[in-house]
Amino acid sequence: MITRKLLLHIICFAFTSSIAAARAETATPAPSLTVGIGGENSPRYSGSDKRHWQVAPVVQVRDGVFFFDTQKGLGYDLQSDNGFYLEHTLGYSLGRSDQDSNWRDGSNKLKGMGNINAALNTAIAVGWSVTPWLTLEGKATLPLTDGQGVQYRTSATLLPFQNETDTIALQSAALFGDSRYMNTFYGVSHSQGLRSGYAPYQANGGFYGVDNSLTWSHQFTAHWGTLASIDYTWLDKQAKDSPIVFRPNQTSVNMAILYTF
Repeated sequence: MITRKLLLHIICFAFTSSIAAARAETATPAPSLTVGIGGENSPRYSGSDKRHWQVAPVVQVRDGVFFFDTQKGLGYDLQSDNGFYLEHTLGYSLGRSDQDSNWRDGSNKLKGMGNINAALNTAIAVGWSVTPWLTLEGKATLPLTDGQGVQYRTSATLLPFQNETDTIALQSAALFGDSRYMNTFYGVSHSQGLRSGYAPYQANGGFYGVDNSLTWSHQFTAHWGTLASIDYTWLDKQAKDSPIVFRPNQTSVNMAILYTF
């Protein structure tokens, strides 16, 4: 499954883009607190042909190299003068339900597949801010409390336009997963097939999709800002051939209002 990009993901992505642009100017961001509210219209799960709206709070706190936010969790990042950086986080994945859900991935079409447990995870990202407008990154997310497999992504983030009030960011990411991850979120075991009626399916590990995002952030004042984002995901053969994938090409739309103290 592609980790749900609740508006929280888009918000943190925009913050990350701004930090990437600022790395050339300062190695340690100033302490900050940002809160807000946002909404997302997205597929019910990766591969679903049904959509829903979700609303969620947004919180991001940063003090020096340490930070907390409602998408990544608790973490720190270390940055060098030549643009290379390391980010390590401890976070939480909500898993997936086998019925419609208003707060996490899930659909009635998955009835009989069973729930995918929520899990504590750790993520390690290594990146390079090549210029103030281009950042390259590789990231691995590993579950700590449930054997759901490892997800990897490599991404390039481009800032084609940025001034004092507006930032436009483009990000393209290649998605990978090991065999356990792929079968957790796209596979159908023999017992799941008997309960759900879907044909058994064994997914191989490796490349499984591409995720592209376009984000626009606007700062009305020194404190108030807003974000709007559209996200397009394309699933490759390993995920697309799963019987629980009804739509391999999916879009999400995100909006948020933020206040920075």
